[in-house]
Amino acid sequence: MDHYYSSKPSSESHRETIEVNLSGRKFSFVTDAGVFSKKRVDLGSEVLATTAAHTAFPEGNLLDVGCGYGPIGLYLAKAFPNRQVEMVDINERAILLAKENAKLNATENTEIYASNLFEQVENHQFAGIISNPPIRAGKKVVHQILEEAYDYLRPEGKLLIVIQKKQGAPSAQKKMEAIFGNVNRVALEKGYWVLASTKESKE
Repeated sequence: MDHYYSSKPSSESHRETIEVNLSGRKFSFVTDAGVFSKKRVDLGSEVLATTAAHTAFPEGNLLDVGCGYGPIGLYLAKAFPNRQVEMVDINERAILLAKENAKLNATENTEIYASNLFEQVENHQFAGIISNPPIRAGKKVVHQILEEAYDYLRPEGKLLIVIQKKQGAPSAQKKMEAIFGNVNRVALEKGYWVLASTKESKE
């Protein structure tokens, strides 16, 4: 069975370009079969991207986990031109698209590479980790992102995720509270929750 969270999608390539307006910023994205939300940028990604763009992160780089063809990470690269935005996904087809879309949208402050969650991530001190997690991959994978993100955040760094209430937002909220000792719902739109936790300093 082929999923958007497969490393090598077997579905036949069918590339197309979509024009998108994300909160006033215009983008062109090349998409393809075998990647998440190929016809349009899904509402959850849009709500997460625009919420993250108005978040006060400490100094440092950002990481988009499960970047797909790149809408969230590239939006944040435009919103934070003085930060480097790293973008990772297990789906190699999505990674190639994200790299192409970075060039297409003249976005240079990005580093895009294939990684199964954090496996290939070397920078252990991100100011922010942002993820629209792969719900269809299962609760275990979603909660793994929440657990492992803690170790990749610098003190006062923030984890932001988007998840629909009916797809497990309340359990993700409890998990983030347990890991970080804090969690806030910082956005709510049409059933999509954006949850944020801060890695508090140990001082």
